[in-house]
Amino acid sequence: MTLRVVVTDYTFPDLAQEKAAATAAGADFEAFQCKSAADVAAAVAGADVAVVQFAPFGPDAARAVRPGSTVIRYGVGYNNIDLPPARAAGLRLGYVPDYCTDEVADHTVAAALSLLRKLPQLDASVRRGDWAAVKIAKPMKPFSQTVFGFFGLGQIGRAVLARMQGFGFRFLASDPGLSSTDAASLGVTLVDADRLLREADIISLHAPATAETTGFFNAARLATMQPHALIVNAARGQMIVEEDLAAALSAGTIAGAALDVFQAEPLAADHVLRHAPNLLLTPHAAWYSEAAIHRLQQLVAEDIARALRGEGPRKPVPG
Repeated sequence: MTLRVVVTDYTFPDLAQEKAAATAAGADFEAFQCKSAADVAAAVAGADVAVVQFAPFGPDAARAVRPGSTVIRYGVGYNNIDLPPARAAGLRLGYVPDYCTDEVADHTVAAALSLLRKLPQLDASVRRGDWAAVKIAKPMKPFSQTVFGFFGLGQIGRAVLARMQGFGFRFLASDPGLSSTDAASLGVTLVDADRLLREADIISLHAPATAETTGFFNAARLATMQPHALIVNAARGQMIVEEDLAAALSAGTIAGAALDVFQAEPLAADHVLRHAPNLLLTPHAAWYSEAAIHRLQQLVAEDIARALRGEGPRKPVPG
């Protein structure tokens, strides 16, 4: 029986690395641009390896692939894979959580520093014809008096921390998976989420979207933050109630935010966030560099080869 590798959807210029990995193992290789769960189920029928990017891999797809097959997600998350039926079918599930760590950390740091120094507001003021640095920038703390908070401190959060440590910030972190000993070794004070919200001058989000974190930053919690406080989110859009954030920015409950991820993407033309003040928006771009794209495809190609040898994925989906 000939092995079969299927890519359900992709946004890359080509799939040369993935195809080479398949053909080197004597497998057939096919690529599609699936949009729906039904499209995916039809495309992966009889596949030994299925690679998905954004298309939904649902129960029908889990039943359609060959028993014991491998499903690989192009990316850091795996929300488009319906995990219970995939696990029930005995599938091996892999993803690529580490292909863009540096890029996301760099983007987060750039956004945070821009907000802290109020570069968007200062730029806009000059373009309006103003020349009033203090009027526009006030209040502004020096970094040595600024509390930088982390909501989650995993791989990317720690990369942000490493970049920020030279600026003289004091660091707080809220993360149920982090011990106080480990936090101290990183130069961070471990606190609960309530204290983080009360004391941080800026909070960078680095938690996964779970039942506990989804909708966490709502009107009630935003109201506990300091009026000069800032939020940066290049992690998961589901953590923020977007209408509440827009209202808080408009009311001056908090001073600003930078968002690279959203509950639904692309952001709707009439979305309330487009009209919120002191908000820096980027189109889910934190992951991007040419090197990151190559790295992602290379790691997926290596996982294809691994799966065709009967081995598990390099980075199995947790759980």
